[in-house]
Amino acid sequence: MSTSVGPRGGLELTDPGSDPADLPPPPSVGLAGWRLLAVRTLVIAAVLAVWQLASGRWIDPFFVGSPTAIGERLWEWVSTGYIFSHLLITLQEAALGFLLGATSGIVLGYLLGRYVSLAKILDPIVSALNALPRLALAPLFVVWFGIDIEMKMVLGGVIVFFLVFYNTAHGVRDVDEELQDVVRVLGANQRHLVWKVIVPSALPSIYVGLRMALPYSLVGAVVGEIVAANRGLGWLISYSAGQFDTNGVFASLVILMIVAMALNAVLSMTQRRALKWRPGLVGG
Repeated sequence: MSTSVGPRGGLELTDPGSDPADLPPPPSVGLAGWRLLAVRTLVIAAVLAVWQLASGRWIDPFFVGSPTAIGERLWEWVSTGYIFSHLLITLQEAALGFLLGATSGIVLGYLLGRYVSLAKILDPIVSALNALPRLALAPLFVVWFGIDIEMKMVLGGVIVFFLVFYNTAHGVRDVDEELQDVVRVLGANQRHLVWKVIVPSALPSIYVGLRMALPYSLVGAVVGEIVAANRGLGWLISYSAGQFDTNGVFASLVILMIVAMALNAVLSMTQRRALKWRPGLVGG
């Protein structure tokens, strides 16, 4: 065991084998990523193979369809352009609902996380509203907003709001008080304190809420379309189910999963860029 001078002049103990030059190189992240992707692909391929084998042999394809039939339906919808108008309206509804819920959730979450007196007043009200089943509000929103895009936007926004709100409030509330005091002593005003300390410290929690809420904005749009609509992926699922078209239902669900994965990848990229100064907290 050797000794070295620490940054404050003290002695630090170092294991003989802890010299960075003596350590083996870290495993390749890229190689590990490819291996993980390969394993995931194999798992998906195995599930699809079992599904294809079971369909028509052990299970009636009327109930579960088959991967090949679902693939053919997807190709038909894409090649004819039939799916794009439905996909576009669902994305528009989900984006507006996400924007509405995320913006209001961040603003109100910041206020309740920052100001204790306001939290004492509004916390019981927000908790009571959070106990309501949001999807059950869809028929009421039809009465209030009709069957146009506003109804799906509000439904998605209500679902997204609480996920973002609670994560933002906890993130703001958990900002280190000692750090805030030090920044004040150094002469920072309220604006600098908010944008240089509180917001950056709360960003990881905010992004957790955003990533949790993103797929639920799609859920709100789709449920709203199932309840009352004449277009969109939710309507397409409802129509296919009404026609006992199992392959059509599964094809719509596959498109929804692909869209959700793509949106999550975009949000993850923005998270990595926003939190690159805190690499340990950046999600994949």
